[in-house]
Amino acid sequence: LAAPRRPARPLAAHSPHLVFLMSDLQNPLDASELGKLQWRCRRGMLENDLLIERFFARHKDRLTHSQADALMLLMDLSDNDLLDLLLARKQPADHSAELDTPAVHQVLSLLRGEQPGS
Repeated sequence: LAAPRRPARPLAAHSPHLVFLMSDLQNPLDASELGKLQWRCRRGMLENDLLIERFFARHKDRLTHSQADALMLLMDLSDNDLLDLLLARKQPADHSAELDTPAVHQVLSLLRGEQPGS
């Protein structure tokens, strides 16, 4: 006898940001918007710059407007606060409710180099 199959979990249960990602895939940044975003993301702290450069090297061709908006919220932080988030020493909710959104969490995961769903 075959073991009974477990009921499938809803898509959102696998990754809370997956549904958000799927709804935004049709809205990528154009080259001009990407260039402006990269310029805005230059930081004064080398550690932040290295993580952000790696992020753009890996994801620039797939960045969406929602991700760019979330990244801009993160760029409004001081270098030390941003580094705390990038190194997961703090969470977005520790700073403000404005940062505690699925978009910001998803961008932070990408910046940290985490695999989707981790």
